[in-house]
Amino acid sequence: MAQVHLRNVVKKYGAVQVVHGIDLEIQDNEFVVLVGPSGCGKSTTLRMIAGLEAISEGEVSIGDRVVNDLPPRHRNISMVFQNYALYPHMTVRENLGFSLKIAKRPQAEIDKAVDEAAQILSLADYMDRKPGALSGGQRQRVAMGRAIVRHPEVFLFDEPLSNLDAKLRTQMRTEIKKLHQKVKSTIVYVTHDQVEAMTLADRIVIMRDGHIEQVGTPLDVFETPANTFVATFIGSPPMNLLPGTVSGDRLALTDGPVVPLPPQFAGNVAEGQEIILGLRADNLMPVGHTMPMEGAYAEFDMTVNLSEPLGTETLLFGSLAGREVQAKMLSPRPVKDGERLRFQLDLTRCHLFDAKTQQSLR
Repeated sequence: MAQVHLRNVVKKYGAVQVVHGIDLEIQDNEFVVLVGPSGCGKSTTLRMIAGLEAISEGEVSIGDRVVNDLPPRHRNISMVFQNYALYPHMTVRENLGFSLKIAKRPQAEIDKAVDEAAQILSLADYMDRKPGALSGGQRQRVAMGRAIVRHPEVFLFDEPLSNLDAKLRTQMRTEIKKLHQKVKSTIVYVTHDQVEAMTLADRIVIMRDGHIEQVGTPLDVFETPANTFVATFIGSPPMNLLPGTVSGDRLALTDGPVVPLPPQFAGNVAEGQEIILGLRADNLMPVGHTMPMEGAYAEFDMTVNLSEPLGTETLLFGSLAGREVQAKMLSPRPVKDGERLRFQLDLTRCHLFDAKTQQSLR
């Protein structure tokens, strides 16, 4: 397998620049997920690695080779697409072995590679079927198997699960994770689904408007987001953001309560500084329905506008500092719309961002 390096990579379509000089190092055997909203440049970046898009500026290398001018077939990569890209008139066995047949590999080598891929992906019972007789999940496994048989240095996945229903997506996430463990490969994976990114990745690359906003492990980007964009993009439900001003050792939330300054930010802020307080739903819970809070916390009343029972917990929607916020209730009970509850806020797990730059103050 191989490392993938992107050095100051730029993509332009005429006068329009869609990828702005990104730098990224992907290690051998690493599973890296590019994630971001539609139009952020993640699929374009993947296609430049694959050779399906020309690089306007910069350099892409796979292993020890600069591949800017190499066609896709010479880059020793395999790509799995969103729409499976299977040949409908061929059986599963024929689809799996087609690329090796085109490369004029010996039939014995083709049969061995196809059987190995079928074993890895549990396709042995479907080898004589055509794609039309397979479920969506089975078709996606065939598409992955067709990539495996080539023994590429790098696997590229372009939103491979977006056509599947929620249950199948969950199952296929497990299949892809198992595949990575079995073949010990370098994988670059594109998705707009942050849950997919969090569950699959060794490292996540969060993109916006052709720029990389943050790179880190799933835990890193969840617990220490670099800015408000990452804070609201990673995590479900998204982080609540409340504007306010530093006043001594307290935060005066705009049109809201005054709460103590989270102790981890003491010394990082100035008197009168405009900030944004970030808090996740599981840091804000009704009194009596929360995990024990150690250290600093604040209490205030809030009216619940809407509740969503989720079984073991209930998601609550209320208004605070002129913004809609989401909170959680553990060991839930029925909550009426308009009911006023006393909430506890865990200050030790809050985030602060500069109101002007949107960057974390941690």
